[in-house]
Amino acid sequence: MATFLELGINKDYIKSLKELGIKDPTLIQVQTIPVLINSKTDFIGLAQTGTGKTAAFGLPILHQIDPLNNEIQALILAPTRELVQQIKKQLFKFTKYSQDKIFVEGVYGGEKIDKQISSLKRTTHIVVATPGRLIDLIERNDINIKNIKTLVLDEADEMLSMGFKEDLNKILSFTSGKRNTWLFSATMPEEIKQIIKTYMSVKAIKVEVNKDSLVNENITHQYITTNIKDKVNILSRILDRRKDERGIIFCRTKAGTQSLVESLKNEGFSVAALEGDMQQKERDKVMRAFKNESLRVLVSTDVSARGIDVNNLGFVIHHQLPEQLDYYTHRSGRTARAGKRGHSIALIIQGELHKIHDLQKELNITFKEIIL
Repeated sequence: MATFLELGINKDYIKSLKELGIKDPTLIQVQTIPVLINSKTDFIGLAQTGTGKTAAFGLPILHQIDPLNNEIQALILAPTRELVQQIKKQLFKFTKYSQDKIFVEGVYGGEKIDKQISSLKRTTHIVVATPGRLIDLIERNDINIKNIKTLVLDEADEMLSMGFKEDLNKILSFTSGKRNTWLFSATMPEEIKQIIKTYMSVKAIKVEVNKDSLVNENITHQYITTNIKDKVNILSRILDRRKDERGIIFCRTKAGTQSLVESLKNEGFSVAALEGDMQQKERDKVMRAFKNESLRVLVSTDVSARGIDVNNLGFVIHHQLPEQLDYYTHRSGRTARAGKRGHSIALIIQGELHKIHDLQKELNITFKEIIL
């Protein structure tokens, strides 16, 4: 496997990477970084979350920035506030030993727009944004992204499934010109193919990591047959057995999330909800507690868990299986990140075994039944 130096990464950045404990490039980084550093091209990267995508596009972007030019030169779009904050933080950490001052700003909903506008008045080279807030700033003439050289769409499939299709089309048509577009996605639905066809060059370079495994191969897939009444009891037993691990339990509805949190709290577990009706302040508080490990288990809806990136999760539990295959991929991909192993455990009731068979066939994975 190549080293970061061999991939063309500047020594100052390698020093920061070492300090962050990033010694060897991941597969997506090996295949992506040399292409993006050495050629001005449109790019499509197909890779699961947790494979090191941020460094794969972030390091080449930092190499491209001209620190003496005060304009915004790169724009990174991501589906959620959490992911925006995380990308911004990572880019900042990469530049710790850099000779040049490269300035990154994050813009997202849930924070006062005036505060972000005044930050953008300072020199800004890279903007990381959620599509909705970026559109607000464009419409108010408070941001100028006309001269960007690079536009990155991170977790493009998640942005579309969260309803950002129109916003993305607006931003893509607004920035069309001499920019290169780099698109990263875990899956390739029809709408993504449409964006590629409309806004990207036919010569776009495509890199696909672990093409045959839609789901990370470090995940062990298991299922438990139970009934609705017994689910809380089963969950308690699973959590008891995994006392030292953190994980996420997925529910289909906001109401289901809240009621499950109540039940598990009554059983004495350290759990909290993450769902769509929460105030941003509450959401941030829960995420902070989860990241600093004072909270052990998150109970979340699919949409609320978008863009969450927390390492060292031992397990993901499906309180109910999701309706869509893509969602199973996204859910289970929250565990087994950065090369570690993880467990994805589905609770199914009678008559749902066919769903397990469908997932096995479509995603090319194997489930084991466990009996508690």
